[in-house]
Amino acid sequence: MINSFSDTSFTQPKHHGQALKLRSKDILGHVYEYFLGQFALAEGKQGGQYYTPKSIVTLIVEMLEPYKGRVYDPAMGSGGFFVSSDKFIEEHAREHHYDPAEQKKQISIYGQESNPTTWRLAAMNMAIRGIDFNFGQKNADSFLDDQHPDLRADFVMANPPFNVKDWWHESLADDVRWRYGTPPKGNANFAWLQHMLHHLAPIGSMALLLANGSMSSNSGGEGEIRRRLVEQDLVECIVALPGQLFTNTQIPACIWFLTKDKSGGLSPNGVEKRRRKGEVLFIDARQQGYMRDRVLRDFTGEDIARISDTFHSWQRTEEFEDVPGFCASANLAAIEKHDFVLTPGRYVGAAAQDEDDEPFSDKMARLTAQLKEQFEESDRLEGEIKRNLRRLGYVC
Repeated sequence: MINSFSDTSFTQPKHHGQALKLRSKDILGHVYEYFLGQFALAEGKQGGQYYTPKSIVTLIVEMLEPYKGRVYDPAMGSGGFFVSSDKFIEEHAREHHYDPAEQKKQISIYGQESNPTTWRLAAMNMAIRGIDFNFGQKNADSFLDDQHPDLRADFVMANPPFNVKDWWHESLADDVRWRYGTPPKGNANFAWLQHMLHHLAPIGSMALLLANGSMSSNSGGEGEIRRRLVEQDLVECIVALPGQLFTNTQIPACIWFLTKDKSGGLSPNGVEKRRRKGEVLFIDARQQGYMRDRVLRDFTGEDIARISDTFHSWQRTEEFEDVPGFCASANLAAIEKHDFVLTPGRYVGAAAQDEDDEPFSDKMARLTAQLKEQFEESDRLEGEIKRNLRRLGYVC
């Protein structure tokens, strides 16, 4: 390994004789990200503590668009959301006509992580890429030892561990963060959600990965908290994700997008949004993506673009139209009819079926002829197999 690094040019990198448009920190960053992913695969369930699949991180960042402002992750792992935000600014520089180096100066990074090893992994991840950051004085529990008590961030994004059971402490009983209801002691999902809302700026936006149960569960008062969130018009969008996206769990997941202000106008990143009061967008992305291997699913760039473009179109234009089976905009009255259950499938309906203009009699004649051909081919193959077996001395 030492020899390989010694023979590698980081200032003028090449691959098979071709010059690469990469800086030294880009190369180290790619290597670091690759090994984080490999470690997460090898660690299985434990790997999810510090690594969120790149496609999910990219999707959330593309939907939130953190061009400038304060970015906060209270369960940051190895800092994947911060790295993706940095890349987002670089990739959209030409489209929005800005200098990426100057634009990055308008982003402030804040994070927190309880695991000491993972906390150091995140710090190294930022240092390799030259990203300034504030991860608090130490690794610490976000609920019991908030390292950024006065922070109100423009963008909050996180992938906390799902359905954590042992998070509660009696000191949290009357915490100011539980504005919409005290979360159940046996599940931290709505504790994470309200902690993030507490740290969200008045016109900020947030995204949170949660288990699918968060959209419909009524246990421990979760249904009441969800109802209050909807009635206070904080929920902006719910995205149902396909299965097999995570290396560490097969639990189906969804993304909650929340904001405190749907009145329209300029967002913190300078994007003009329409008035969206009393509306929630539902996106059913369970059919998106492809199987990268036998066990893991991934999103293509087109999948990410379709989901994020749908969200942005709904946020910004009056011409948005529902797509049966994929997306739908619902008002609060419709959500109340569903008892404040936020599962997208209840709202988007079934995908439109292609119209079939073929007369029934013609279709039956065509299908019967096709079936006859298939039966004849089946008989031929059966005879071929029996002949081959007889040659080998076996009778079937």
